[in-house]
Amino acid sequence: MGIVVKSTAKRIALEGLGWILVLVGFAAIVLPGPGLLALFAGVALLSTQYEWAERRLEPVKKAALRTAADSVKTWPRIAMSATGVIWLTGMGVLWGVHPDVPGWWPLADTWWLPGGWGTGVSLIVSGIAAGAMVVYSYLNFRDLKAEQHEEAAQARAGSG
Repeated sequence: MGIVVKSTAKRIALEGLGWILVLVGFAAIVLPGPGLLALFAGVALLSTQYEWAERRLEPVKKAALRTAADSVKTWPRIAMSATGVIWLTGMGVLWGVHPDVPGWWPLADTWWLPGGWGTGVSLIVSGIAAGAMVVYSYLNFRDLKAEQHEEAAQARAGSG
C-alpha cells in the first residue's frame, strides 16, 4: 500500500508541477521571463502522464534541437546570441537598479522600468538560461554537421 501511495503522490506532484509550469510559461510569454522554456518544461512533465502531451512534445523537441543546431552554425550567429544574452542580463540589472527617469522619456514617470527587482531578476534569470542554452548548443551541436558528413563519407566508402 505504501508503494501505491508514493506512486500516486509522485504522479500528482508531477502533474501539478507540469500544469504550473505551463501556466507560468504562458504568462511569461507576454511578461518578462523564460516563457517558452517554462512551457516546454511543463509539457515535458505532462508528457510522462498524458499521451496528448507526448504527441505535442515530439515535434517541438525536434524543432528546438534543429534551431539549437542552427543557432551555433556560424560565428556571426554565436556572436549575436552572446550579444543577446549580455543585453538581456544587462537590462535585468538596469531594471533592478532603476535609475532616474531620463529627460527624453515621453511617458509618465511611473512607466519607466516598472517592476523593479522582480522584473530585473526575471530578466537576469532569462539571460542566464539563454547563455546556458547557447553554451549547451555550442558544445553539443557545433560540430554536428561535420560529423554527419564524415559518417556519410565512411558509409559510402564502406559500401563501395
